Amino acid sequence: MPYVVDFRNVSTVGLESSPVAEALAGLRANEARYFWNKYKHSFTVVPAGQSQETLDYVNRILKEERGIEFAAKPLETSEFQVDNIKMAYVFYEDGLVVNVMYTIDDPKKRAVGFKLAEGAEVPAELAGKFKFAKQSSKLAGTIRGSFFVIKGEY
Repeated sequence: MPYVVDFRNVSTVGLESSPVAEALAGLRANEARYFWNKYKHSFTVVPAGQSQETLDYVNRILKEERGIEFAAKPLETSEFQVDNIKMAYVFYEDGLVVNVMYTIDDPKKRAVGFKLAEGAEVPAELAGKFKFAKQSSKLAGTIRGSFFVIKGEY
């Protein structure tokens, strides 16, 4: 069942099984606030079990671009388009959030982002391969993030 993320009243709905559920909920709310403020887009998530197409899309890009396959359990996904940007998100139980930003008409502005909720460990699949920068958020506390540029066509 789709869930519209409320960034004013942060909830762990759908993320309860995560050991960092509160921080992951804050990170999800942080993303929702960004898309509302920039695009007036309501950030909606669905359980990963109901969104195989989104999971397959993100997993294909990760595997083909960098040979990455996460062992963590995906809890939720989101997929939408704002302006000319196709966005896809996967929220994992271990506190990792993967997002794909894929501009329709500009191959130079395509990337995969990784964000770690406060308290989440860097997944083994990313350890030593990416440097994570810190960012502070009122909703999510300290977020650590990294990214890579997408070279292929998806």
